[in-house]
Amino acid sequence: MKSPAVVNFAPEPHSVELREFARPEPGPEDVILAVEAVGVCGSDLHQWTASHSWKVNYPVVLGHEFGGRIAALGAAVRGWHEGDRAVSETAAVINPDSPLSRAGLYNLDPSRKGFGYGVDGAMTRFVRVPARCLHRVPDGLAMEHAALTEPCCVAYNAVMNNGRIRPGDRVVVLGPGPIGILCAAMARLAGAQVALVGLERDRARLEVAKAYGCEVIIGDASAWAQARDGLGVDGVVDAAGASAALKTALELVRPAGWISKVGWGPQPLNFSLDPLVQKNVTLQGSFSHNWPVWERVLALLGSGQLDVRPILGGVWALESWHEAFEKMHSGQIVKAVLRPA
Repeated sequence: MKSPAVVNFAPEPHSVELREFARPEPGPEDVILAVEAVGVCGSDLHQWTASHSWKVNYPVVLGHEFGGRIAALGAAVRGWHEGDRAVSETAAVINPDSPLSRAGLYNLDPSRKGFGYGVDGAMTRFVRVPARCLHRVPDGLAMEHAALTEPCCVAYNAVMNNGRIRPGDRVVVLGPGPIGILCAAMARLAGAQVALVGLERDRARLEVAKAYGCEVIIGDASAWAQARDGLGVDGVVDAAGASAALKTALELVRPAGWISKVGWGPQPLNFSLDPLVQKNVTLQGSFSHNWPVWERVLALLGSGQLDVRPILGGVWALESWHEAFEKMHSGQIVKAVLRPA
């Protein structure tokens, strides 16, 4: 049985097309998930435009933000049944015996491979998923919203685990893409006063962030950063990734403040890190997520404390993937979701 799939087949720009893809068979500890919704991530766009900075196993089916119903189970899988609604973590391949995996930090295991670049992802009808990656979808949570659990987990890890927010803190988020907006939403949930910063071309996406109670700034955020006592903000989340964004973060953050860098960017820095030393600033990288992050984020989504509807710009049939990619890439919408069924 074959189904259409969105496949990145080569490293050259725009080497993505719809191809027929055979339904996989489950290994003993896997399930086959019938995909009902799959989010389009910025990393999917980066692979589409060949602007990514990670190794890709071509050809590969794109898509790592997904949810659906279990269609088949491996012989050793316990606790799950056909028809169960589930979302999946992204760490498709890990070394369970590595010290990091044993510490619960399998997201940092050097041998880790994720859906959509290391192994085939979910922009197709059926995807093979290790049962250890699965989480139950709360009752009442629509699948097109549940499919966005993964970017919410990226934001949670960047802000809650790798930032140091206390209620009343002032926090700047640089970059109003999906992760930046969700980081701003998480910082608001943690009790911070938040400004989301972008460029003139980001106006439409900045408007979306207002739904989360954030102030929005186009261009220079210095005045907002200095408003309380002239020293700068308590923390900065760099969700933009460009070298200039980290330079800006160092200018905006106060002495003894923190920067959580979640945005990717292959460019060299080309500026001095002396302000990091002079201000005694903590610069923290943030990558991916793990089991407890997913459980907490699903609790937030299920309870309605976190609402992804403001960022969802539309749902497209899988065959219309190119339109969805273009809408996101141009900044017309924040987030697109595809429906393979």
